[in-house]
Amino acid sequence: MSPRRSRRHAAGFTILEVAMATFVMALGIATSIIAMQAGFKHLDLARGTTLASQIIQSEMERIRLMSWTGVTALPASETFDGGTFFSTSNKVVGKFSVTRTVTADATRPTEARDIVVRVSWNGYDGRPHVRSFNCTYAKNGLYDYYYTIAHP
Repeated sequence: MSPRRSRRHAAGFTILEVAMATFVMALGIATSIIAMQAGFKHLDLARGTTLASQIIQSEMERIRLMSWTGVTALPASETFDGGTFFSTSNKVVGKFSVTRTVTADATRPTEARDIVVRVSWNGYDGRPHVRSFNCTYAKNGLYDYYYTIAHP
């Protein structure tokens, strides 16, 4: 065998094959980074929604335990930080804004109050999110029954 022939059969890649492999690998990495960013955005939204739901539930339970006099004394609309009554965690304090609206019921203005608790926050990408809960608090309803039993 001549030396020329052995060089011709030597294993190796051409520059074009290396460039194509690099391009395919870079495309795969870029696509996976974009998918991870979308996943983190949805994970942040899920965490924020869970915390907002817990804040709403805590506020509704706090109101439920009030007397009728306490509920009618609440301001018509009040906005406060989500950490005010619920947590001292830096994940909640300053991030969630809670707006509570209390209005007289249209059909029974002296016997019921319509209450809306609205929680808003911004995700890590800066997009605003809002969750809310509506309920009716009745003067002589189930709430008053539990209150008078628990607090004679």
